[in-house]
Amino acid sequence: MTVPPRKYARLLLTSAALALTLVAGPALGKDKPKEHADGPAAAYEPSLTTLGQIKVEIPGRKADDPVMTQEEFQKATTIYFERCAGCHGVLRKGATGKPLTPDKTRENGYDYLKNFITYGSPAGMPNWGTSGDLSEADVDMMARYLLLEPPNPPEFGMPEMMASWKLLVKPADRPTKKMNDIDIDNLFSTTLRDAGQVALIDGTTYEIQAVIDTGYAVHISRISASGRYLFVIGRDAKIVMIDLWMKVPGPVAEIKIGAEARSIETSKFEGWEDKYAIAGAYWPPQYVIMDGDTLEPKKIVSTRGNIYDEQVYHPEPRVAAILASHYKPEFIVNVKETGKILLVDYTDLKNLKTTEIEAERFLHDGGLDSTHRYFITAANARGKLVVIDTKESKLLAITETGGQTPHPGRGANFVHPDFGPVWATSHLGDESVALIGTDPEGHKDQAWKIVDSFPAMGGGSLFIKTHPKSNHLYVDAPLNPEASISSAVAVFTIDKMKAGVDPESTILPIGEWAGIPEGQPRVVQPEFNKEGTEVWFSVWNAKDKESAIVVVDDKTLKLKKVIKDKRLVTPTGKFNVFNTRGDVY
Repeated sequence: MTVPPRKYARLLLTSAALALTLVAGPALGKDKPKEHADGPAAAYEPSLTTLGQIKVEIPGRKADDPVMTQEEFQKATTIYFERCAGCHGVLRKGATGKPLTPDKTRENGYDYLKNFITYGSPAGMPNWGTSGDLSEADVDMMARYLLLEPPNPPEFGMPEMMASWKLLVKPADRPTKKMNDIDIDNLFSTTLRDAGQVALIDGTTYEIQAVIDTGYAVHISRISASGRYLFVIGRDAKIVMIDLWMKVPGPVAEIKIGAEARSIETSKFEGWEDKYAIAGAYWPPQYVIMDGDTLEPKKIVSTRGNIYDEQVYHPEPRVAAILASHYKPEFIVNVKETGKILLVDYTDLKNLKTTEIEAERFLHDGGLDSTHRYFITAANARGKLVVIDTKESKLLAITETGGQTPHPGRGANFVHPDFGPVWATSHLGDESVALIGTDPEGHKDQAWKIVDSFPAMGGGSLFIKTHPKSNHLYVDAPLNPEASISSAVAVFTIDKMKAGVDPESTILPIGEWAGIPEGQPRVVQPEFNKEGTEVWFSVWNAKDKESAIVVVDDKTLKLKKVIKDKRLVTPTGKFNVFNTRGDVY
């Protein structure tokens, strides 16, 4: 059905809601907010599962500290690492979420914290108590925990990495030619989040070719420049390197590079293809350069340092997106809390050269423009886009999107009928889609400016996608609290877009098409096949319920295939080998 998009607009976060934080204002009332981030929203930002298993001691006691046993402190630390640290930081210094250090939490007090944890807020704080995720006793314990100093988790350096490194199949023992008849370019590496696995699904036959054990909640999959090796990294910082040439694709190396991580990439510049892999950690805050054939760690670099604007030290600047430059032998590294983008020259690891670009705080995800020269990334908690010229190694622009919490994934490149080449982002915090001009030669006056913004279905979007061969722009909203929205996708026809006119959208009922009778399945991450003729969607349900992959014909927007299998447990991200390797989006 085709409908005016404003009919589906749902503003999740208002200015008033954003003002409702832990560091200001009176305690919350006891009415449950009508809109809040629920289980899947929290699930998308999981945190330090492995750190929760480490024994920690209560930091130096003070006379006015709340009563808490060592057993309670250990349990509360585990809950915090698993539920809270992804937004508030391991050391509770704040990032996407507000600071939860004792100087802030004690100002508001126990009752405020207990109410806030119980009922949540429209600004995105989950209602842990009323949702049933935490018992009343757990909420009481967490309120007391937040009044204490946070524990310092252990570091993770070269000895720990080497102890975790496993070379499962040496390069000399691997196939010298492709040993299967799989169209590797059209494979989809599909995250099975709660199973700790990835499924390799054939884009032609829709059959699962392999299910491979990986780290917990794989965040991304990346492909070596040659197209042979698949690298996946879990949020527990475990990397698994998979050889796609094997008769049955399987792991050849693995390593842990910390306790929590999000990003991995491989070298792509001519002459350096497959030479190195790089991964970035949330904890400890660092990145690691590894041998591209074996994952042997070669160089560990801490990202601790001063915030770019305030010039004060931050102990936990996490590494977010990492991309490989197509113009230089460099990795592009986002350092979230300090607001710096690092261009890391990998030609000489002994004498490492890094260009440090001051950008904006809370750098998260992003991608390249259609020419692969310009890196566009979201500073999501600041509502801005940052543009870097990877050829000239310099900052070009910092632009406000006009929306709340941009979350583009890698974004979407297309040619707008009026504005020419643009790159698009959707938003977590509201229904808007923003377009930024990306053609400094043909459309100089519009370059690096927000040229248009229009509503999609509603807030809670994680990914936006198109393809050079497609005339459609797809926008998901899996974290929207309304089931009818979180299980659907908005589609815009590109050649019908006009300057100053909100385009109409076609709403695809992907969840309905999946035919799943139980749960609240959420549709996430559109991904094209290599030909650009099909779009795949994950229908993400609870771990104990049925999930699916839905395939849509891009030209007709009709259902083409529903993939169901008992092994498809909580599917989320999907990464087509051809498109991922070539930065096609």
